[in-house]
Amino acid sequence: MQISSHHATMTIPTRLLFLGTATSVGIPVIGCSCPTCTSDHPHDNRTRSSILLEGPWGSLLVDAGPDLRQQALRENISRVDAVLYTHEHLDHISGFDELRAFCWHRDAPLPLYGSPETLERLSNMHPWAFSPENNARGYVRPSSQPIETPTNFNTLQMTPFDVNHGSVRTFGYHFQHPLIGSIAYIPDVKTIPQESQIYLQDLDYLIIDALRPEGHDTHMSVEEALQTIKKYQPSHGILTHIAHEVDRPALEKSLPPQVSLAYDGRTLSFGES
Repeated sequence: MQISSHHATMTIPTRLLFLGTATSVGIPVIGCSCPTCTSDHPHDNRTRSSILLEGPWGSLLVDAGPDLRQQALRENISRVDAVLYTHEHLDHISGFDELRAFCWHRDAPLPLYGSPETLERLSNMHPWAFSPENNARGYVRPSSQPIETPTNFNTLQMTPFDVNHGSVRTFGYHFQHPLIGSIAYIPDVKTIPQESQIYLQDLDYLIIDALRPEGHDTHMSVEEALQTIKKYQPSHGILTHIAHEVDRPALEKSLPPQVSLAYDGRTLSFGES
């Protein structure tokens, strides 16, 4: 995949930017008056989970949920070179039409990476976009790129691995590059199959689902996420996909030194690209 000439001369920082860090309903939750939802602390205002991974490979958006427009405006994002999807739940794919803004200056279709199942769901939801007759400039013209094995995206190695999350096929991703080291991103997960656990070894960053203190059928609780971090001992553990039941100030005080909370707008910087 080649970066379009319009963007080829632009300087891109090497960073991981948390665009959103909430579960599917966001924070504040509609109609809720709990302490988290009524908090005026900026870290308690969370949009649906997504990250942007930027560097010499370009600008890779991981998941595109219903808050994509708001996230892009908040962070002044004007460029996306490809989208990588973890799974087909609506809080991770329903920002599809907002991708138009990143296609206006593109000559080539926008690559969309994900499991065959996720890409099929997107195609069924947006048949006009995936139609061979869709040649209109200025609209989303996707290029489906099914991914099930390690894939090189302009020098960024991205490896999907299966995780258990409800009834839909769901990927975590392992990212590798000399500038960023090794990062695993798993925003939606309940358990990790044995064959996928190799991708959690020797990580610089493990970013993982920590929905709430209480247990949940399809997501890790805070304690389950902390136990996973303890088991695999990454240099840094970061909790994301957080619900309003989490008492952020209390949790932050109790976390081990190598573990922290994600929040919207948080940036991991990795030096010059």
